[in-house]
Amino acid sequence: MKLFVPKEAAPETRVAASPDTVKRLIALGFDVFIEKGAGELSRVTDGAFEAAGAKIGNAKSGATADVVLKINRPSPAEAKSYKKGALVLAAMDPHGNLSDLKAMGTAGLSAFAMEFMPRITRAQSMDILSSQANLAGYQAVIEGAAVFDRALPMMMTAAGTVPAAKVFVMGAGVAGLQAIATAKRLGAVVTATDVRAAAAEQVASLGGKFIMTDALKDASGEGGYARELTKEEQKAQSELVAAHISKQDIVITTALIPGRPAPRLVTKAMTDTMAPGAVVVDLAVERGGNVEGAQLGKVVKSGPVSIVGYANMAGRIAATASQLFAKNLYTFLETMVDQKAGALAVNLEDELVKATLLTHGGKIVHPLFAADEAKPAEKKLAAKKAVTKKTASKGESK
Repeated sequence: MKLFVPKEAAPETRVAASPDTVKRLIALGFDVFIEKGAGELSRVTDGAFEAAGAKIGNAKSGATADVVLKINRPSPAEAKSYKKGALVLAAMDPHGNLSDLKAMGTAGLSAFAMEFMPRITRAQSMDILSSQANLAGYQAVIEGAAVFDRALPMMMTAAGTVPAAKVFVMGAGVAGLQAIATAKRLGAVVTATDVRAAAAEQVASLGGKFIMTDALKDASGEGGYARELTKEEQKAQSELVAAHISKQDIVITTALIPGRPAPRLVTKAMTDTMAPGAVVVDLAVERGGNVEGAQLGKVVKSGPVSIVGYANMAGRIAATASQLFAKNLYTFLETMVDQKAGALAVNLEDELVKATLLTHGGKIVHPLFAADEAKPAEKKLAAKKAVTKKTASKGESK
């Protein structure tokens, strides 16, 4: 069995393997090929990969690989260059990218969306969303503190007392909880809000104070995510945020709804009430943003505040992020290998495979996207029928 790890396209900084997972993959029976320079931005040298047992190859090494491990979805050109029937494991970001899914299907790849991994006990070690969100939440506080350029903890000195900074975290999912924990460790006074009532206990356990509008009892959705709020609930939540945000030094927003644009939580009218030098970090900027005025990949000034809109927050600490992502990939791939036979053995009935498999056997197979692929064909057939009917109608009139 041959496995290939390519170098990711810029601006991605992470790599889909680590020296540790290379050793484990070889123990599973794989010949591992790493594209030259793939780990440079993650502080993993070609020499480190070779010392672990990998061979250093080039982009063409994927043409004969049975498995390809990536951080991000392959481009159509990359998909076309891979071996037909190869397994490709990556964060596929399939929503709104049907053409790329079709390209993987046409190339005959079995493409697995790692972000679709079900949140069950068995799959915890394979969950890239959790591993990367943890790091994003941590790094959001670090980046926010750097832009804030003042101390976060209270300091009592002979020259006077420095008050603790106030940090407000919006969304108490994996990223939000890590942001709360990090800000608390740095000595800030931390408050947090979430539309899920169950988050209150988690926030309190990390030393934060939970705030929630009385008009919103609970908005828990499936898979641990929040459901979309009604207009009345949105208004009540917005009023709560507006009243609280003006007193904060750093605000971190983390709200996402799977498959939909990020909800707008913070308006310019709200940030205009904040003190000069305050900072807002938008972790949802890649999905349209929670914060009005946030710009992807930039830190921008909006009135008195600075809005941090860095893309790929976990990738800003690429060495750590790559280590965890690589372990997630390895753990999932391990379930699809018959170690006694030393061969791939993908069980299409396995719940993990069924949840993550996007393309297989030359077509899109995931139920969320298979219907979308069929729509153009259906429209074409409907148009053809309409033309036939119109022609027949003209013939009758004659």
